[in-house]
Amino acid sequence: MRIDTTTSADLEASGRGMRLGGLVPPDDRLPDVLPTERLTESAMPVPEIRSELRRIDDVRNVATVALAWVQAAVTIGLAVWIAHPLAYAAAVVLMGPVFARFAIIGHEAAHKLLFTNKRLNDAVGKWLAGYPGFVPLEIYRRSHFAHHKEEFGPNEPDMNLYVDYPVSRTSFRRKLVRDAVGISGWKNLKPLLRAAFTSGPARPVALRIIGSQVVLLAGFTAFGRPELYLLLWLLPWMTTWRVLNRLRSIAEHGGMEASSDRRRTTHHIRQSRLADFWLVPLNTGWHLAHHVDMGVPWRNLPKLHAELVEAGWFTPDLEYSSYRSFWRAASSG
Repeated sequence: MRIDTTTSADLEASGRGMRLGGLVPPDDRLPDVLPTERLTESAMPVPEIRSELRRIDDVRNVATVALAWVQAAVTIGLAVWIAHPLAYAAAVVLMGPVFARFAIIGHEAAHKLLFTNKRLNDAVGKWLAGYPGFVPLEIYRRSHFAHHKEEFGPNEPDMNLYVDYPVSRTSFRRKLVRDAVGISGWKNLKPLLRAAFTSGPARPVALRIIGSQVVLLAGFTAFGRPELYLLLWLLPWMTTWRVLNRLRSIAEHGGMEASSDRRRTTHHIRQSRLADFWLVPLNTGWHLAHHVDMGVPWRNLPKLHAELVEAGWFTPDLEYSSYRSFWRAASSG
């Protein structure tokens, strides 16, 4: 979920060496079992199964959006109520998962899977998820579809997050430190500010994002605490969320390569409640299933993954046992 984009062409133009495939499973661990009665040659479900998996639950998604805002309000409210420096520090950390939820709700809206009514889908995705999280949903949708069309292709928007893995532990730590101290956050914020003050097609979107931030600032001001916008909204977005975003992104595609076989482009990591809270809310961690069929809404991704396992296409030895085990592998270069 990034404002800036970097393609493979950009990396090559900069003269930086680009290494792909360092964490791709070997061919002998990729069973050739497709097609089956339930899955096509690309692992996508056959039409009758696909139609069931692609159903959108509008009512429950209303609750999902509302709960994301409740989580934000409770996180900030508790810090204010306790009124201790450690409570504010904890809130900065705990707002990271809040921004993760906004990002994934916006991601779902970008795929037009949040609500069956497309106008409602886009309005909620923009104003209640994307814009509060500094994401230009209109631009993100285009770049993200390029990502799905060909992972690691010439229009891959987040190539710089995925290449050269495994890296050394020192390099891995250095990337996370840059995120934690706000360097990456500022790098993401600058294009938005530049777009807002430069005539061009991106300016209206940038102004809408800034407008949503002004509304948030006004809300904090109405409660007599305008400084909390900087401390408990902007700061965690620029720090905690950047760390979580990188850790999640690496776990999705780090060290993989371009291929028509999604097992070579996308990782799968065993899911847990802890990971769901901190890193991969709303079934984001079922990312291989999402790339097999990007038209399946988040609630049904575990069911699609179960189909992949049942068919024998995805086997247990392709699964990382935890995010920690994956990050160890990704930093073993």
